[in-house]
Amino acid sequence: MGELRLMKGNEAVAEAAIRAGADGYFGYPITPQSEVMEYLMAEKPHERTGMVVLQAESELAAINMVYGGAACGKKVMTSSSSPGISLMQEGISYIAGAELPCLLVNVVRGGPGLGTIQPAQSDYFQAVKGGGHGDYRLITLAPASVQEMSDFVKLGFELAFKYRNPVMILSDGAIGQMMEKVELFDPVPRSKEILPWATTGKTPDRERNIITSLDLDPKRQEDFNLKLQKKYGEIEEKEVRYEKIQCDDAEYLFVAYGTSSRVVQKAVQLARSRGIKVGLFRPITLWPFPSKEIFAMTGQVKGILSVEMSAGQMVEDIRLAVKGKIKVDYYGRMGGIIPTPDEVVEMLEKKIIGG
Repeated sequence: MGELRLMKGNEAVAEAAIRAGADGYFGYPITPQSEVMEYLMAEKPHERTGMVVLQAESELAAINMVYGGAACGKKVMTSSSSPGISLMQEGISYIAGAELPCLLVNVVRGGPGLGTIQPAQSDYFQAVKGGGHGDYRLITLAPASVQEMSDFVKLGFELAFKYRNPVMILSDGAIGQMMEKVELFDPVPRSKEILPWATTGKTPDRERNIITSLDLDPKRQEDFNLKLQKKYGEIEEKEVRYEKIQCDDAEYLFVAYGTSSRVVQKAVQLARSRGIKVGLFRPITLWPFPSKEIFAMTGQVKGILSVEMSAGQMVEDIRLAVKGKIKVDYYGRMGGIIPTPDEVVEMLEKKIIGG
């Protein structure tokens, strides 16, 4: 068993970054994720592993530092919360367009605009549809516990380098701030490997690598986009992750991720105590979305309720997944309010069973 600690979700991300052998973190403080940088600054990882930690002058500066570090083949990351991630969108698109690996952590707060510092899930579209410009995708992991906040840092870096693609951990203010027991994984040494595509200068074995997302020739740019789409197709085939809870005999289905999925686990218990056979399907990868797996449930269940802390965003992907075979509806709260299990069961009865 690994080392056990009681930690906040944000602290678990920071400790996991050190243990995952990260070379650098570049960020800017914003509630409710500021503990990520605060923990890293206090822990002094440059003394433990040589990891660089730098508070940039803004989110724009931070994401471009990530771009530079990633171009050198280094294991780099940033974290922020909703408005800060919005400021990073141009840089994220550049990184995706240059096919560079990095880890992005969004501890979501309510919006739009400056909104509130309370938790929300209203950045789903931004994360899974490509919040910046161009046809690109982010591999998007949705933790539902402090343990997964730690585990997904290591997994996120692995996926980022496997596919040379940015990975986002899409958390929220509740999971970032809550404290739970975490089993920390054993430290991974920082890699000294010189990657063949990285901008490490001219060597006796090759010319300089030039990393850019700019190509003014339309045919070459189209060919590059087709290459990206092929890579995304491979990710969709190989990297779908999800969890099914009490789905074997389910006649109805909740779909929820993150904090909402924790609420829904209690809602499943309440509903079953009333004789309603309902299960929970929890997407772990929001992109690639587990569309095939949800469609497979349409031969068993009569209807699906998407439970979200937003105006209803993931519900669109669920509707696409079921292809009109069964009823799909949505229930959620906004502005930093978390749905209650009683509300969720009431909406299942009203919108799905009696709808």
